Amino acid sequence: MPVAFIDGAYDHVGMPKTRIMYIENKSASLNGPARIGRVTFSQTGKSISYRGQTFQSLKGSGFKANYFDIDTGEEFWISGPRKDGKDRLYPKSSAPVQIDADIAEEYWREIREKVV
Repeated sequence: MPVAFIDGAYDHVGMPKTRIMYIENKSASLNGPARIGRVTFSQTGKSISYRGQTFQSLKGSGFKANYFDIDTGEEFWISGPRKDGKDRLYPKSSAPVQIDADIAEEYWREIREKVV
């Protein structure tokens, strides 16, 4: 039997909700290392997990950041990726954005709407 939504963090069959997101580390500079990858939302929807890191919202108190790593305190900007690929806050940044291999095809097809 399907499991009901719990704060929107679970899908209709009881699996944790996931989403492809843009993740940029803002702890060292405004143009930090950035990735596009799949995050998992906690049961309550109050935290996000990505590759062994857990993030919680800064609830509007961050400077150019909206989440922090609960283990290190480092600040991050995490958002849905843009269809045009201009995810960085400072578009003139020449720093590359890495795309995780396990979601690359889905990202290009579903987000960027490009034939892969």
